Amino acid sequence: MDQGDAVPIAELWEERRFLLDVAHWMLGDPGTAESVVDEAYQRWYRLSDAARRQITVPRSWLAKTVGGICLGLLALPSRGSAGPEAEDGRPSEVEEEAGRVVLNALESLSTAERAAFVLRAFGLAPGAVADIVGRTEPELAELAERARQWLQSQRTRSTTPQQHDAAVRAVRRACVKEDGELLTSLLCPDVTAFFDGGGKVRALTGPVHGSQPVTDSLLTLLARRPRTTLTTHSVNGRTGLVARYGRQVAAVISLDVANDRVAQLWVMLNPDKLRSWNQPHTDGGAGSVASP
Repeated sequence: MDQGDAVPIAELWEERRFLLDVAHWMLGDPGTAESVVDEAYQRWYRLSDAARRQITVPRSWLAKTVGGICLGLLALPSRGSAGPEAEDGRPSEVEEEAGRVVLNALESLSTAERAAFVLRAFGLAPGAVADIVGRTEPELAELAERARQWLQSQRTRSTTPQQHDAAVRAVRRACVKEDGELLTSLLCPDVTAFFDGGGKVRALTGPVHGSQPVTDSLLTLLARRPRTTLTTHSVNGRTGLVARYGRQVAAVISLDVANDRVAQLWVMLNPDKLRSWNQPHTDGGAGSVASP
């Protein structure tokens, strides 16, 4: 190894944490996730120096390797799930409970659906995910959407269109006022937010859990700046939020509401998926956006 191979310790730590999160969400077992990530690094170091130099983004290669190992484990008939366990430096009790809720819902999905949803939610490129799952990109999109709809049905209880609209408009007011206390009160304690940048913008990778972390993430993303606006708009047939920078749609947010509080948010930041929203003749798009 020469000096050109040196990596800052912060980057090393963040990379391993990211890989552990991917494996944990796919398998539901933190212990097995550790083993999977260790195996991925072992495969990295089994490569020749020349082969490693050909990999321009090591983190993406490692994530793809972790996904492939997890998929193999998910296919085993004897595989069990232990659920998250609290560890020093890990998420708070509220965030752990949020993770438990979503993991339990994910457990009901097929192997392909779970893999497609989790890998896309963690920001892997569609081509890489399709390669791991062994499906075409259109098939992958269908699997991820089916998974998203299943999670939504698991989390969203009976809410009238009027209740949904009122909750979303209240969230918009809180974001525009940058009122963190108000926004937190409008979210379920175990709310989960997914951010999809598609690798095209520096979006958060992985789900964010708990009312306070989600509040902080949203207010940071939607911070008031010159030319930045936030409006309500029909998204997937229900009231959602559209953030614009100047005349360009920069983010589309769909929300799932349960008992007058937001249970899940899906924040689309991928410029490719926002292209239809930025067509001049649509004035904001067709009111639909693909999920992770």
